[in-house]
Amino acid sequence: MGREELAALIAILQDELAKGTSGHAVGTWKIEYDKKRSAFIFDKCENDGYCEEKPAVIATSGAVLDPGGPLFG
Repeated sequence: MGREELAALIAILQDELAKGTSGHAVGTWKIEYDKKRSAFIFDKCENDGYCEEKPAVIATSGAVLDPGGPLFG
């Protein structure tokens, strides 16, 4: 990641923090950067083998590409 991506991540995290428990990043265990989509992936899986939630995907612009959420139920 470059400076622009890091600045975007900081802005996204500040926005998510302001949303409190209703934010898309709450419960995240791992944050990845997808260069092709220019987006951050907020992975909510506690381990790599099993997951009950799909990750939230937020573009560097702050647009929510996928809100993530429960896979079951």
